[in-house]
Amino acid sequence: MRERFSGSMVAVAVAAAVGSAAISVPVTPASPQAPTAPSAALKTPWGEPDLQGIWTDEFDTPLQRPAKYANQEFFTEAQREELDQQRGALFGSDPRQERGSAVDVGGAYNTSFLTIKHAGARTSLVVDPPNGRIPPLTPQAQQAAAADREFRLALLQSTQACKTRAPVCAGGTYDPTPSPRFAELPPRYHAGNFVRLNRSDGPEDDGLADRCLHSGLPDFGSLFGGSFRRIVQTPGGIAMFYDMNQGQGWQRNIVMNASPHLPAGIRQWFGDSRGHWEGNTLVVDVTNFSPKTDFQGSRENLHLVERWTRTGPKTLQYEVTIEDPTVWTRPWTVKQEFTRQSEAENRIYYEPRCIEGNYGLPGLLHGRRMEERAFAEGRGPDPRTGDNVGGVQSVQQDPLQ
Repeated sequence: MRERFSGSMVAVAVAAAVGSAAISVPVTPASPQAPTAPSAALKTPWGEPDLQGIWTDEFDTPLQRPAKYANQEFFTEAQREELDQQRGALFGSDPRQERGSAVDVGGAYNTSFLTIKHAGARTSLVVDPPNGRIPPLTPQAQQAAAADREFRLALLQSTQACKTRAPVCAGGTYDPTPSPRFAELPPRYHAGNFVRLNRSDGPEDDGLADRCLHSGLPDFGSLFGGSFRRIVQTPGGIAMFYDMNQGQGWQRNIVMNASPHLPAGIRQWFGDSRGHWEGNTLVVDVTNFSPKTDFQGSRENLHLVERWTRTGPKTLQYEVTIEDPTVWTRPWTVKQEFTRQSEAENRIYYEPRCIEGNYGLPGLLHGRRMEERAFAEGRGPDPRTGDNVGGVQSVQQDPLQ
C-alpha cells in the first residue's frame, strides 16, 4: 500500500472525527510554497542551527506528479479548491466493495478512520527529475519486481480476487487449483509495507505493518496515523523520533562526530546516519541499509543525502536525494515543507502502541492453522483459495493519486 498511497494520506481521524470524511482543516493555515531562508537563523544555546520541535506536513501531495498535470510544478489556487471539493465529495460518499465480500472484510477500514488533508501547492513531492516522476527502473530492478509480483500472483490464482479479475490480480489468471508455489520461499525477503502474501506460514508472510514494523527511510507520510517527527538536539548529537501509522514509531540517532560510516558488513534497518552542518543546513548521509528493508524496490544499496533547513519560526524544509544505481537509472530528489506543531498541546505523549504485531498477527497465524486442520479433516474450504486482500476503495480513486 505504500506505493499506492505514497505520502498523501497522512492522519488517522480521532474519535470525534469518526463519521466525517470531510477535508480536514490544517492546524496552521500556511501554504507550502517554496520557503525562503530567514534573515537570522534560529540557534540553540550552544550556537547550532535550531531544528528542534514536533513537525509534520499539513498538506496532501502525491509522491509522483499525476499525468494530468504534466509539466506543471505547482497547482493554481483554483485547481486546489477544485481538488478539495472533489476529494471531499469522494471521501464523504465512502464507496466500498460489496458488503460482506472477502475484499470488503479484508479492507478493514473505511474513510471514517481517515483524515484527508487539503491539497498542497506542489503537484508532486518529486522535484527532480523536473517531470515530477520517479526515474525508470533498471533492467535488474524490473526483473526483481517482476519476480516478486509473479510469486504473489501465483499464490492468488485460486482466489475470488482472480476469479472476479479484481485489480489486485491484474496480470494474473484464475485457476481453481492452488499453485504449487505455496511451498516456496519468496524470490527475496518479503518486505512489503502493506502488501501481504496470500498465506500465513509465518510472520514474514504478512506486511510490515502487521508486524509493528515500518519500512524506514525515507519517509514521506502514511495513510494511517500521519507522519510526525520530534527533533531533539544536544551538543554533538541529534535524535529524531518518527511517529506514524498505527504505532509503528521508531527512533533515529544521527552521528555528528565526523566519524566514517560503519563497515560495509554492518547493516541496519534504518541505515547508518552521519550528519554535519553546511551553514544553517543539517546534511545527513545515510548508507548501510539492511537487504530486508525496501524503499520502492531499493534495499542494501540505497543511499540518501538529506538536507534539513529551518526556514522560519514554524517552518522546516526537508530535501532528500535518493540514489541506487541497481534500481533507478538516475538519482532523484524529493522536497517537503513541514510545519511546527504546538509543544503545549502535545505535552502529554503516549508511547505508540502497535497491537497488530502483539495480538492480531498471532491470531492470524493461529487462525490459519485451524483452517488448515479443518480442511484436512474435510470440515472446511482450502484456505489457499481464500483472499487476504483489501483496501479503501475511495482512497484508490483519489484524484491526487
